[in-house]
Amino acid sequence: MAKPLLSSAAKREIAEIARVHLDIETLEARKRDRLDFHNLAVWSVRAALEAAYLAGMVDHHRSRE
Repeated sequence: MAKPLLSSAAKREIAEIARVHLDIETLEARKRDRLDFHNLAVWSVRAALEAAYLAGMVDHHRSRE
């Protein structure tokens, strides 16, 4: 089964969630451990996952209209 492609808007939303909730400035690999690996509090991960879930729900309802 083919993996669905994300729209550019979805990619921007994911990057914004990473910045706001995880304090990760970019999701691009920079090939440096100190830049590519992050220690995160579980509550930050939960907040990011909740934001992503809600963004997906909003996107799903918009596409049905």
